[in-house]
Amino acid sequence: MLIYTLRRLNLFLITLVILTLVGYNIMLLAPDSVWHGFDYWIGWLYYLRQLVEGHLGMAANGEPVMVTLTHVAPATLELCLAALVISFVVGVPLGTLAGLRSQGPTDKLISSLAVVVFSIPTFWLAILFIMLFSLDLQWFPVSGRYNLLYEIPHITGFALVDLWLSDLPLQGKVATDIMRHLALPTLTLAVVPTTEIIKMVRNSMAHVMSQNYIKAAATKGLSKTEIVLRHGMKNAIPPIIPNFGLLVSTMVTFVIIVESVFNWPGIGRWLLDALIAKDYASVQAGVLVIGGFVLLINIISDVVGAFMNPLVRKEWYALK
Repeated sequence: MLIYTLRRLNLFLITLVILTLVGYNIMLLAPDSVWHGFDYWIGWLYYLRQLVEGHLGMAANGEPVMVTLTHVAPATLELCLAALVISFVVGVPLGTLAGLRSQGPTDKLISSLAVVVFSIPTFWLAILFIMLFSLDLQWFPVSGRYNLLYEIPHITGFALVDLWLSDLPLQGKVATDIMRHLALPTLTLAVVPTTEIIKMVRNSMAHVMSQNYIKAAATKGLSKTEIVLRHGMKNAIPPIIPNFGLLVSTMVTFVIIVESVFNWPGIGRWLLDALIAKDYASVQAGVLVIGGFVLLINIISDVVGAFMNPLVRKEWYALK
């Protein structure tokens, strides 16, 4: 396990170095870049030193990029975490049900609905939600993170946590407003991951339920519920854990669209605004942070998946 972990960390560091080269080349695109006066590799080494020191450059508005990131990154994490919770709450039970009814009407119905929902463009779905739930029914706000009349102090960057840590009056009313603003972006972002989870859990559960040890458990007189919980879920979940990194990568792709439509003040909308304004310092910082985060999640999911499922390590060694 130690060797496997070290090899994954080595791959992570190599990829991270390549990512810093991408960020450095983005900085070189700026006409007034300070790196133009350096030899390419010498400049890259100085660039690495600044990254290690936590300096990501100055944005076009004169504000340090790191300061802006402390505000926009938590907003995106808050949105992604909420979407992941919904995805697992909905996706795991539906995927399990489809796997237990493999090739049956229930499986075909759930799998078909998952494919149809997955095919819906995220941008179109977001606009549809706004038109229906915000403009017509007026159940949820159109955009934003919370009502601008509420001045929530920035402590951790997570709105609900900052509200809980603050001494603002009417916290219940403010929390309700935050949840109402969070609802539509979360539902929109959760659609694609939910369909992916349904597919992964369904395939894994169907494979597990066809194994001989499941049939042996049934002959011992165990109930269907006991077989599913004690043997089915226990063996179906670990193989899909390494795919969690790919799931997060998918979410990062769609979060830019969701934040742009709902005017959510996260890193995705900030990065898009930086691209339009040709703010190279902000662009390279966004690329580094998002790329580094995705790499880290992939490494963690691989290591955790290998720890819980030794067959993953054996397959990986076989490829070597």
